[in-house]
Amino acid sequence: MKVIAIGRNYIDHAKELNNPVPASPVIFMKPDTAVLKDNKDFYYPEFSKDIHYECELVVRICNEGKHVTSKFAHKYYDAIGLGIDFTARDIQAEQKAKGLPWELAKAFDHSAVISNMIAKEEFESINNINFSLQKNGEIVQKGNTKNMIFDVESLIVYISKYITLRKGDLIYTGTPAGVGPVQIGDKLQGFIEDREMFTTHIK
Repeated sequence: MKVIAIGRNYIDHAKELNNPVPASPVIFMKPDTAVLKDNKDFYYPEFSKDIHYECELVVRICNEGKHVTSKFAHKYYDAIGLGIDFTARDIQAEQKAKGLPWELAKAFDHSAVISNMIAKEEFESINNINFSLQKNGEIVQKGNTKNMIFDVESLIVYISKYITLRKGDLIYTGTPAGVGPVQIGDKLQGFIEDREMFTTHIK
């Protein structure tokens, strides 16, 4: 299982970080050791002083796919979840300043919170799903998949040109505006519509 993540997939988020709006998907990856499931605590790593949350809708791949076409992209995912792409923003800034990859800032252990998954058939439209993140009971992020620059099926088509998708892979589809730092003692709760998907305590 691999985690494929999409950067800058909401215009407002790209703007809040002073990044250009991409003309094609921005892709990075996390290893399986990044996955944090079952509402487990997130332990603040010693190598960073500026960890940020980024709440994202996540899709689960259900078939192996290479060079998937738009016509058949809907057959390659079967479930929807919610996750957090934790980012060491200080390390990311250092890496970007040197023109280096982001992996140290994005792919560290337990940096990918994931909820339980919901069958996609439970949703009326994959392109109109509301999701949100609360920090200590206050809403800090709200998004809707209709505002993605590249929708789920477009992402599947694009990614599969370069990387073979396999059953169980997860695609983190990007975060809306409102990202921010976490501190030890914080409580993060993610929701799809009104359904609580995960709770993570920062330790």
